[in-house]
Amino acid sequence: MNKYIAEFIGTMILVFFGTGTAVVTGGFTGGVGGGFLGVAAIAMAFGLTIVAGAYAIGHISGCHVNPAVSLGVWLSGRMTFKDFIGYVIAQVIGAFAGTGLLSFVVNSTKFLSGYGADGYGDLSAVGLSMGGAFVVEAFLTFVFVLVILGVTANNKMSAVAGLVIGATLTMCHLIGIPLTGTSVNPARALAPAVFTGGEALSQVWLFIVAPLLGGAIAAVFHRAWFSVKDED
Repeated sequence: MNKYIAEFIGTMILVFFGTGTAVVTGGFTGGVGGGFLGVAAIAMAFGLTIVAGAYAIGHISGCHVNPAVSLGVWLSGRMTFKDFIGYVIAQVIGAFAGTGLLSFVVNSTKFLSGYGADGYGDLSAVGLSMGGAFVVEAFLTFVFVLVILGVTANNKMSAVAGLVIGATLTMCHLIGIPLTGTSVNPARALAPAVFTGGEALSQVWLFIVAPLLGGAIAAVFHRAWFSVKDED
């Protein structure tokens, strides 16, 4: 149960700080800190939150805070199916808790709106197509999960694993925010879409399916070609 509580808390913090920064800065196109500064701020918020979470709850649950990561870890043979289901449930509930907290903050101000939902087409800052968004989300998640599986495969890397994972998530967001808003995390995508509703909710399937596919492919690659080298 401690692992599930840790995943709940970690995902709540990730979603609140990450999507909250997107709301406060206005994301890529608008708001007080829009443009490049907005992208950089959002990317850093997600990355730094992962770093903090890795050192706060990593020793308890591994700090997955992402169903795509948990799927990759399970397919790699590092966790049981029971734990995988428990992690995903805790992560989804944590994401809704984080967005709920953000909703309270947003509704308590005069100038903030939105919940940091992802999107393509009209909801993309650059008008990215649905097909393009699917490829982007799958590939970014593939890279993210592959790095996680690699850096956590060797105990010698444990001291810097949190920094490496956080930096990789920041890297993914720097290119992904203008394109889709960057999901690479089904739980992070689902909760803001539900709170936003409308077109964001109708598109959320992509930001659930594509990251899960990317995470699964990363697990297959790692288990087939990289796991032996890691163990050595």
